[in-house]
Amino acid sequence: MVRTRLGVVERRAEMLGAAVEQIEARGVTAVRIADVAAALGVSNALVLYHFSSKEKLVAAAFTHAAEADLAHLRAILSRRTTALRRLRAAVRWYAPTGQAKGWRLWIEGWSAALREPALRAVTRDLDQQWKAALAEVIGEGVAAGEFSCPDPRATALRLTALLDGLAVQMTAYEGALSRTRMLAWVDEALNRELGLSAAESAAG
Repeated sequence: MVRTRLGVVERRAEMLGAAVEQIEARGVTAVRIADVAAALGVSNALVLYHFSSKEKLVAAAFTHAAEADLAHLRAILSRRTTALRRLRAAVRWYAPTGQAKGWRLWIEGWSAALREPALRAVTRDLDQQWKAALAEVIGEGVAAGEFSCPDPRATALRLTALLDGLAVQMTAYEGALSRTRMLAWVDEALNRELGLSAAESAAG
């Protein structure tokens, strides 16, 4: 098989995508430069040319994943619809699927961040940007009179904390919680935070 010659930007993106997949499959601790190289059919030296150490590769891989998640979030929140609909769509997208795809990566990241300052900075920045984005759209909904919320930032923190906890349950303990029940709890929490009844939320 003849590999296409890639530019620096494309090559780095390819390596970061492969690193994300390997971290999800093997975990941060177990993943090696060799695993990423083998997945792409390139040499270890080429990976190290672009990322001088495993630690730098891992931090860059999480940054790559975070940027993709944030881009998707911003696309949801920029839709031309009500703040409530945008908020509900964002919260439901954030919530884990039945297979918890993607959440293994972030749970790995949280764990490794306890020991890796560079990774801690990446995960903290993603967390802060998520909360800020949700708080902003909550503020827009309050200003438009769609719902009431005295402290959008605190509401964003509580909602993401709930989602993070549910994601750990669904990812670590298969069958512990169905997606249907999880989404019902999320909807209830969202309605409670915004002072909405179930009927008002459905109408919005």
